[in-house]
Amino acid sequence: MNRFDLNARLADVYSQFTSNARRPVVGITGNYGDQTCKLAEGYYKQVADAGGTPVILPPLTDSRALSAMLDRIDALLLSGGADINPLYCGEEPSPRLGGINAERDLPEMLLTRMAYNRQMPILGICRGIQTLAVALGGKVLQDIGLPPTPSQRKGSIKHSQDADRAVPTHTVNILSGTALHRLYSSVPPSLVSDDNVVAPIPVNSFHHQAVSEPGPHLRVSATAPDGIIEAVESTEHKPVIGVQWHPECMAPDDAQPLFRWLVDQARDYRAVQLTHDHILTLDTHCDTPMLFPQGIRFDRRDDRILVDLPKMTEGRLDATIMVAYLPQQWDKQPMTPRQYADHIFDEISEIVSKNADSIAIARTPDDLWRNKREGRKSIMLGIENGLAIEGSLDNLRHFARRGIVYMTLCHNGDNDICDAASRSANTHGGVSPFGADVIREMNRLGIMVDLSHGGEHSFYDALDISSQPIVCSHSSCRALCDHPRNLTDDQMRALASKGGVCQVTLYPGFLRKDGEATILDAMAHLDHAVEVMGIEHVGLGTDFDGDGGVPGLADASELTNYTRQLLQRRYSEEDIQRLWGGNFLRVMQQVQKPRISRI
Repeated sequence: MNRFDLNARLADVYSQFTSNARRPVVGITGNYGDQTCKLAEGYYKQVADAGGTPVILPPLTDSRALSAMLDRIDALLLSGGADINPLYCGEEPSPRLGGINAERDLPEMLLTRMAYNRQMPILGICRGIQTLAVALGGKVLQDIGLPPTPSQRKGSIKHSQDADRAVPTHTVNILSGTALHRLYSSVPPSLVSDDNVVAPIPVNSFHHQAVSEPGPHLRVSATAPDGIIEAVESTEHKPVIGVQWHPECMAPDDAQPLFRWLVDQARDYRAVQLTHDHILTLDTHCDTPMLFPQGIRFDRRDDRILVDLPKMTEGRLDATIMVAYLPQQWDKQPMTPRQYADHIFDEISEIVSKNADSIAIARTPDDLWRNKREGRKSIMLGIENGLAIEGSLDNLRHFARRGIVYMTLCHNGDNDICDAASRSANTHGGVSPFGADVIREMNRLGIMVDLSHGGEHSFYDALDISSQPIVCSHSSCRALCDHPRNLTDDQMRALASKGGVCQVTLYPGFLRKDGEATILDAMAHLDHAVEVMGIEHVGLGTDFDGDGGVPGLADASELTNYTRQLLQRRYSEEDIQRLWGGNFLRVMQQVQKPRISRI
């Protein structure tokens, strides 16, 4: 083909365009200087060669502009450049500090935090690894020659080479078991040393600053022979990597593992977003209302709570069931249990009325879908602990009129309805006679019976008494974590045989007995429940703000990671909808059939 034949070249481009699926879009932060936003060619060429579509992101701080940029990309690449302003680390400038780029610092810190809150894949290169660390709570050493690092190292090496940028001039040691190790998995296992380090790989080097403290969200994944941190990655099973060298300048074989990783992660991110466009997501148990007395601003991102409107938006969470939680040892005087539950529901109603364009109360599955179509989040109401009805079926009917969709029969400790799974004195030997009346009235009123917190005898009694399927709004699997709050396999099978659902919860102590629970433990419980009960009887009830939350699923903003894990496990979109509340809503719809005519 004649390289100057524009028509032929255009036809070739259109042929490729029509035959290929949409390529993931990778936003690259542009360097800024002399009133120009520019980018070295290596970044965009490596992204394109890896199968992505590169775009340059200018340094802006306007929140709407930043959000709009992130809406249009599938991954973020933080490029190299000048030093980080030490004030962002709480330090004064050292004489060895180089030139800073104030035009870039704040925009890139904000962009990084917003992308991280969306669970977007991020790759940081050179200055980019430093931006990543500082934005996520770590620190950068202003100059690697400053104390105390020289005395701590076996011998300094040159980190700012004179050789051509494509030439590797020193090595880095990648830690075994890291994401970076998996990318360079051509290293044979036999070369993994006793100190958990993979055989060194050669890199180029152009820096005098380096990450000194990765911070709480990142861990070290590679170091230079003199101990300088050369790579970091997420501690929370998220697609986040930073490297100190410049892979975009190196030969394709050395550079492409990182860029292919970024584009692959971008493709997964886009698949998650498309899935959320089509499905309705429901978290069936959230305790946030008990923190409202702290002066929470639900319409703003508030670090004191795990569920607010910004986090729901970032995590693509369409709806949550907010409960009025009542402790068994009543400590809310002078209010009675009923008054307290009403007070909680009044506060939720006030929050909704102040944010009517963004959120609405929902009572039925149809309400949830309508709110999603209209661009609003949904809150459903529930009660955690039948103590709220104060031994009166009239009070139960009162809460039915307020619109509760379920009531957890008890909490930790027996009440007048049933015996609990925890702190039980075996008061009734299961469900009490009054409790049986409560269950039958809940059936009549269209309120789901929730047996999370119920003891085993209470559980089986309730299954026998209820004419409708029952739910466990936030319980996990005892086979994987032996805790009385979790369900045995026999309980799960019995629950499924009656059409009910078990919503796997994120309370760490219900996921594993020893060590730190993570998103991988939550997924193991979900997979086990699906295997035992069938895909039609499982879902997610986070218990956020009731001590629920684990790394990778720590708050509502991270819930797209749940979808990402489901897609990686090859669950279909239909099954993902089931696991994202569809099964729970099936039970709700069945239970609510008599509701309108009988309240």
